[in-house]
Amino acid sequence: MLNSNPTVSVVIPAFNTSEYIGEAIRSALEQTLPPLEILVVDDGSGDDTANIAAAFGDPVKVFRRSHAGIGSTRNFGASQARGALLASLDSDDLWTRSKLEKQVKLLENEPSCDGVFGLVKQFYTPGLEVPVEERQRLENATETGYHAGTLLIRKESFERVGSFDEECRVGEFIDWYARSRDLNLRFALLEEVVMSRRIHRANTGILQFGARADYAKVLKAVLDRRKRAAQEGGPHLGDKGAER
Repeated sequence: MLNSNPTVSVVIPAFNTSEYIGEAIRSALEQTLPPLEILVVDDGSGDDTANIAAAFGDPVKVFRRSHAGIGSTRNFGASQARGALLASLDSDDLWTRSKLEKQVKLLENEPSCDGVFGLVKQFYTPGLEVPVEERQRLENATETGYHAGTLLIRKESFERVGSFDEECRVGEFIDWYARSRDLNLRFALLEEVVMSRRIHRANTGILQFGARADYAKVLKAVLDRRKRAAQEGGPHLGDKGAER
């Protein structure tokens, strides 16, 4: 059960997104249910990302670290969180204003639920040259968002699953979510748009194009883990340490 004044910690992993991070932070600050804290973890950016974030002041806290990758950055942010609930927002994306309020209410009404996702809309960042038809097609579409940026989860449930795989350059959330399902965590879906995902030239999927083989590695690890569990007749493994 949540207490009468549930607290939310927001983790924003950031790497060279000075052009966008201010908008991301504002979308978290302007929530109808304000978060307890916004933890910006700068992953060794070479631009003004950390300085822009630090200029907001409380409740924004900035941690500057050497470049270690998205999994390590997410893990560090989660380790610093003080709230009973944990949320994550990529530094180039945006939340709708009532995202946290509506998801907190759902968790209050569903005490057996570990976390809640929501719907996503994508948009091309202003100034990006895209055919009008393609822009309209993308921005009019709504998708189910099984994505780190839509999830609000009880911190104790997050800790049951364990940390993100720090060896993954991409696909770290796919791996984490698969482990959460292996542990039979229960998730709800809020049938409302809670996040706008920005498409721009520096998206991780573009910058890390050469790392896409990691997706196949993640999926293979998931299947191998489930196969071992089935052969052993025991529960699926959820802890990263137990997998190795």
